Amino acid sequence: MAMQLPLSIRLRDHATFENFFLADNQQVVTTLQHAVAPGNGDATALYIWGNAGSGKSHLMQAACHRVSARDEVAVYLPMCDYELFTPALFEGMESLALVCLDDIEAIAGQREWEEAIFHLYNRMQANGAQLVVSANAAPQGLPLLLPDLVTRLGWGLVFQLNELDDEQKVMALQARAHAIGMEMGDDVAHYLFSRTRRDMHSLFSLLETLDHATLVAQRRLTIPFLKAFMARDT
Repeated sequence: MAMQLPLSIRLRDHATFENFFLADNQQVVTTLQHAVAPGNGDATALYIWGNAGSGKSHLMQAACHRVSARDEVAVYLPMCDYELFTPALFEGMESLALVCLDDIEAIAGQREWEEAIFHLYNRMQANGAQLVVSANAAPQGLPLLLPDLVTRLGWGLVFQLNELDDEQKVMALQARAHAIGMEMGDDVAHYLFSRTRRDMHSLFSLLETLDHATLVAQRRLTIPFLKAFMARDT
């Protein structure tokens, strides 16, 4: 089960390993899957970094889904929302099966938060619990105040997520459409891709909107439908 937190954090249903478009990121996905596999007693902290939209949040939520599915407790915390809670939230988390701290660059320069993550890291390592951390840069590239935290973050396995090129983004978009039951031909995918923001978060959000719009209109996703849809929003 998911641990109850003092704010509403809901894992996205589609954020699973099966729905992640691998491209050139097979190693990090395989390593993360192994880290959260049942019976894995060799917990090693993982640090995943990459630009916005590279898939960090998706993978961390996928890991939480995998652990929660076997009735163990996993927690996903987007640190960009740190102002909604306090570092005291970390107390006792070393007893959990998995803790995922997303976008820790958000707390860089906040000494109280940096110290709390430093101590959580140590407690989880001592307890053999799995910690996964993500950021937009490698540990040495974060503007952290505590050198010891930089060192700790680099102690475990560090992976950079490779961004998708344009053709891979189109393929990922089509794969996501197929996963939610939408037909998206090559012509439609390229038309959509050439007329919208090209980061994956924006593309997938638009896809969800289009899925709803086609269901309401009882229409297939075609270029004429896209033209009408986009004209409505301009």
